Amino acid sequence: MTRPSKRERAAHGRSRNATSFRCLHCGLDISMSAVGTSHRNHCPHCLWSRHLDTTPGDRAADCGARMEPLAITVRGDGEWVIIHRCTGCGVLHANRTAGDDNALPLTRLAVRPLAQPPFPFERLAGL
Repeated sequence: MTRPSKRERAAHGRSRNATSFRCLHCGLDISMSAVGTSHRNHCPHCLWSRHLDTTPGDRAADCGARMEPLAITVRGDGEWVIIHRCTGCGVLHANRTAGDDNALPLTRLAVRPLAQPPFPFERLAGL
């Protein structure tokens, strides 16, 4: 018997015809359908993802590790995009938000630079 490849092990438990997946971070069952996107790629509750794609929807990545939501960026048309970093290989991905994403963790990511600035605010008073 041959050992399954890394890609086959990462694909265990999911298929192209799956209707849901289990979040690797919070453990909730998540529907694959999402308002505003055709490729659900993160949990709408905790915003964590899994490194499955090289390009959106291709499921070609071999890594399969969890992807941490790092920040929010906003496109020119006003669309919010989540920046994820893979905890396994370190790759960064920009993922569109979905209509059913929880507003609280999205807002926490958006204000994180203000809540945890890279320098002390007291220095601004001296300028």
